[in-house]
Amino acid sequence: MTDLMNEFPAAVDAQVSLANWRTSPFNQWAFHHVREIVASADIANNPDDVWALDHHAQNLGAVEIILDDRETITLPALLAETDTDGFVVLHRGKLIYESYAHGMTPDTPHILMSVSKSMLGLLAGILVEAGILDADAPVTSYVPELDATAYQGATVRHLLDMCAGVLFDEDYEATSGPIIDYRQSTNWNPPEPGQPPTDLRSFYHTLTDSDGPHDGRFHYVSPNTDLLAWIIERASGQRYADLMSTHLWQPLGAERSAYITVDRLGAPRAAGGMCVTARDLARVGQLIVQGGRRDGTQIVPAAWLDDLATGGSRAAWDQGSFVEHYPGYAMRYRSQWYISENEPPLLFAMGIHGQHLFIDIRNQIVIAKMSSQPDALAPERKMMVMKSVAALQAYLAG
Repeated sequence: MTDLMNEFPAAVDAQVSLANWRTSPFNQWAFHHVREIVASADIANNPDDVWALDHHAQNLGAVEIILDDRETITLPALLAETDTDGFVVLHRGKLIYESYAHGMTPDTPHILMSVSKSMLGLLAGILVEAGILDADAPVTSYVPELDATAYQGATVRHLLDMCAGVLFDEDYEATSGPIIDYRQSTNWNPPEPGQPPTDLRSFYHTLTDSDGPHDGRFHYVSPNTDLLAWIIERASGQRYADLMSTHLWQPLGAERSAYITVDRLGAPRAAGGMCVTARDLARVGQLIVQGGRRDGTQIVPAAWLDDLATGGSRAAWDQGSFVEHYPGYAMRYRSQWYISENEPPLLFAMGIHGQHLFIDIRNQIVIAKMSSQPDALAPERKMMVMKSVAALQAYLAG
């Protein structure tokens, strides 16, 4: 369907709504028009201090990616096959390749889904360094309202590393149960007829059951990240969107303002609701390549980035449910980021429906990919993307 939302009003079968915005083909329009569907808070940039990207175009169209069946596919074909909306490659600080589809442009913010978690991970590091946030503090020291929930005894670090023993099934195909309650509480799903209003912070009172010890296996629970945002707001006394603007987005030199979805009471969906341009996402990657510094100013603490590179537990990852999604990869998870220990090492952020930010610090390669894949996870496509990254690393580092 190519005629989504192109009339005023659009025909019924071409309307994108809260009920269908994450399903195909409606997501091809929705993912870069999110604030027209879900309430949001602005993450302002500083238009007087934009990080100018040097353009040095390279023809990467001939880069071949070898798939499992030994079939080869070119980069443009892979981008089309994986429903790519925006794709940006930086090498040694220069923008060497970009591609857009489905109505997206270089100026269009696109939803990051769970890449949003990694943005929170950077902000958390900044606030820890500033003495505003204590990564070792108990969750309930910031949010005592959760004393009677499964978060009792968990620390901020447990949330950052997704190893809190909270019973929650991150089943994206579910049509009922806690994950639907969660989505409704964040204003991502419409309420059922007659259902009373809900909100994100009230939702946490339903998470009363544990499924193991804290500091155990890697256990991916999106509400952990939204709880981190609540903790950050409590610790700082400021709105999450404003903190992200002040401490990361403006110092970064973002070209465009970002935004983040919020519930009916203004709680941010830090786990998945941040929307940014592909170029600005690539700027985040380049900041990490540069050790957290821009123009001589340290934005993300070097010690926090060093901990990303070395921290996290292989044993926790190997005991977790995501290990099957990355066969052949030696992986860790730290402070809301994924780390591949394969050669060359790769730091990356990942979100459902095909959102990615890949950072090869050694070879100074940054790849930002935004997509509108029909399926939330699509493991076979995820492996296609990982193979494309490996092919680009080999081509650019060679």
